[in-house]
Amino acid sequence: MASVTPYLNFNGHCEQAFLQYETVFGTKIAFLSRFSEMPPEHPCDPEEKEKIMHVMLPIGNGTVLMGSDTPKDYQKPETASASFAVAVAPESEEEADRIFNGLSEGGNITMPIAKTFWAEKFGMCVDRWGVNWMVNYVKQ
Repeated sequence: MASVTPYLNFNGHCEQAFLQYETVFGTKIAFLSRFSEMPPEHPCDPEEKEKIMHVMLPIGNGTVLMGSDTPKDYQKPETASASFAVAVAPESEEEADRIFNGLSEGGNITMPIAKTFWAEKFGMCVDRWGVNWMVNYVKQ
């Protein structure tokens, strides 16, 4: 069966976002390349050479969060899209709190993390980069 991988696009701050996500999830970036590393037949804008062409961060249970900076010729306004969120399923209440607090730092909490009728912990936020997150811990 096919798998789904969240892929996030940024307008110039992909590296800062993924450094935050690295701290939040307690993992290390597995792959990072910059536009300056493109082959000579695909030259990049000198102003964008240090921006991220592709990054991969394992975040647990085989899930990899990926992302890049969008070249300025293709950029769209960054807004928190109401049409998607990255859902995270922590393994404990403590991990749920840690992840939620790390993601919401500098962002906007849309639903504080708390017990719900379906989960021991659930919360929603938009991080400082405009990405919607849902943290949902259900005791197994």
